[in-house]
Amino acid sequence: MDRQNNILEYLDNIVNICPDKIAYANETDELSFKTVYDNSRAIGTFLHNEGRYKEPVVVFMRKHPDTIVTFLGVVYGGCYYVPIDNEMPRHRIELIFQNLNPKAVICDDSTIDSIKDFDYKGAVYHYNEIVKTTVNQAALDEIRDKALDTDPIYIVFTSGSTGKPKGVVACHRSVIDYIETLSEVLEISEDTVFGNQTPLYVDACLKEIYPTLKFGAKTYIIPKELFMFPIKLVEFLNKYKINTVCWVVPALTLISGLGALEKVVPQHLHTIAFGSEVFPIKQFNMWRKALPNARFINLYGPTEATGMSCYYIVDREFALDEAIPIGKPFKNTEILLLTDENKLAPKGEQGEICIRGTSLTLGYYNDFDRTNEVFVQNPLNTMYPELIYRTGDIGKLNERGELVFVSRKDYQIKHMGHRIELGEIEMVMNQMDGIQSVVCIFDNDKKKIIMYYVGDVTKADAVNYCRDKLPRYMVPNLVEKLDIMPLTSNGKINRLALKEKYANR
Repeated sequence: MDRQNNILEYLDNIVNICPDKIAYANETDELSFKTVYDNSRAIGTFLHNEGRYKEPVVVFMRKHPDTIVTFLGVVYGGCYYVPIDNEMPRHRIELIFQNLNPKAVICDDSTIDSIKDFDYKGAVYHYNEIVKTTVNQAALDEIRDKALDTDPIYIVFTSGSTGKPKGVVACHRSVIDYIETLSEVLEISEDTVFGNQTPLYVDACLKEIYPTLKFGAKTYIIPKELFMFPIKLVEFLNKYKINTVCWVVPALTLISGLGALEKVVPQHLHTIAFGSEVFPIKQFNMWRKALPNARFINLYGPTEATGMSCYYIVDREFALDEAIPIGKPFKNTEILLLTDENKLAPKGEQGEICIRGTSLTLGYYNDFDRTNEVFVQNPLNTMYPELIYRTGDIGKLNERGELVFVSRKDYQIKHMGHRIELGEIEMVMNQMDGIQSVVCIFDNDKKKIIMYYVGDVTKADAVNYCRDKLPRYMVPNLVEKLDIMPLTSNGKINRLALKEKYANR
C-alpha cells in the first residue's frame, strides 16, 4: 500500500475485503462496511453539490452509528466535521456556534426541532434525506486528488478552564499517526469487538471509529443509561461478545466500586485500556482479580495531541499508595519534561509534560491567541522552528524510567506554607475500605481544602482516616459525603461542578 495520506483510505480499502461485515452497531441498528461506504459517499456528494468545501460542518445528531457515517461523509466532501450533541449544555452549544459561524448543520429526527432553539441562520440538512443522494464518484475523486494530509478532519471542543470552549483542529496526518500506533499497542485485529463508552463529540471515540475501519473490526455503541446499572452493563458486554474497551476510569470504577464484578464477569473482555483519571489501585486490583488474563493498558494524552500520547501495559503489582505509570510515548512522539526554567528535569524530578511530534494538532480554531500560549517553540531547539505542546500536566520519571503523571498544574496548591498535590490526598483516601471515589478541591480565597467522597463510610470515619494517614497540613478542612460523584458528559469527574456546589452551599 502506498503511503497513506487520508483517513478515508481505511474505508476505501476495507469495503473490498469484508463489505457485508457489521462495522458499527447499537442494540437495535447495525451498519455494514458497505452501507457505511455508500452512505458516507452520498453525504460527501451532497455537500459537494451544495458548494460546501474546506469548511466546518456541524454534525448535530444523537449518539448512533449513523453519526459516524456522517463524520466520514463530511470528510468525503472535503470538509471537516464538528460533532455536538443534545446532552451538551445549551450555553456551550451557543458558544461553539459563535466560534465557528458554520454555514451547514446536519441533523437527525432527534435534533431537527431543537436546532431552531439556537441563534443559527445557516442551512440545516436532514441525514435521512441527504443519504439518498446519488454518488458522484468523479467529484469525490477530484476532492481527494486535491486533499493534503495536513487538511483538517474534525474540530472537537474541549472545555477551557475559563468556561469558554476551545475547538481543537486535527488533521489526517496526526490521526493516521495516532491510529497506527494505538492499534499496535492495543493489538487490534479483525476479531476486535469494541464497546464504545465515550460520547461521539470528544476525540476519545477515535479509538474505536478508525481502527474499526482499518482492520474490519466491529464497534458497539453502548447505551449511556447502562452506565447507571453496572450489572446490566456487564451483561451487555457479554451479550455482544465485546472484547476490547477504551474507557475513562470512572466508567470502570463504577462497575468495580459497586461490587458488580462479584456477581457477573465480562467473559470476553481481554483488552482494557483506560485513561482520563488516576485509577485507584484498590479498584484496579478488583478488575485484575476478575480478569487475570486480560491486558490492562494505561493511556495518557491531551486532545491537543490527537487522542493519546503515552501508554503503559500493566506488567506488575502495585502497592495501594502507588500510581500506575503512563509509561512511555507512542512511536514518533517525544515527551519533554521541562522545568520552570525551560530545562529538562533531572531524572526523578518533576517537570511539565510537553509533547513534540506529528501527533500535535493544528491548534485552536479561530483562536490564535490561545493557540500561541500552549503551542510554542521548543525551548531546547534554538536553530529552527519546531512546535511543542505544553500540557499543563506535571510528570516525572520513576526509578524504572517510566513516566508517571503527578498532577495538573492547577491541582498544585500552597497550604499552610507547604506545596501540596491534591491528588496525593485523593490517593491516600482511595485506599480506605468502603470508599468508592474521592475528589479534593481548594478554596483559594479562604485557603481551605475540601474533600468530596462517595462510599459507605461515615464522615467522622473519613475524617479520622485522613488525620491518621496524612500530615496535618494535608488534612481537608471540610469533608462532604455524596451519593454519586458528578461526571462530565464524557465520563470524567466534574471538578467544576464540585467547585460550584461548594460555592453555592
